[in-house]
Amino acid sequence: MRTHPVHGILSAYPLAFFTGAFATDVIYARSANMMWANFSTWMITAGLLMGVFAAVAGIVDAVTSRGRARRTRRPWPHSVTTGLMMALGLVNAFIHSRDAWTSVVPIGLVLSAVVAVLALVSSWLGYSLEARQEAA
Repeated sequence: MRTHPVHGILSAYPLAFFTGAFATDVIYARSANMMWANFSTWMITAGLLMGVFAAVAGIVDAVTSRGRARRTRRPWPHSVTTGLMMALGLVNAFIHSRDAWTSVVPIGLVLSAVVAVLALVSSWLGYSLEARQEAA
């Protein structure tokens, strides 16, 4: 059974926003231009917002999917990775709300890197779930 593509489409946004926030944090750490720290804050916020929308779509997909494909799927690694990504993303948003240099360097930069990696892993796991579902 094929699921609706809304979850997959919305999942691309947190990946893009969180990896973009990491890139702008690196640029800020090298330049100290506050504009880049502001970009990071907006990207983290957008990643969290779109992550909530993607999670709602994913939950709806999981609840409404039926049959053999649902029984063969193991969504827990994807769910746990996504939850961890969102929780650390929220912590990162609070870290980035501080003023000046300490909003990014060093904790904000490290958190952005970890959240970006979690976004990549979560996207990979989610894609693998879909690929296995289509093969079943």
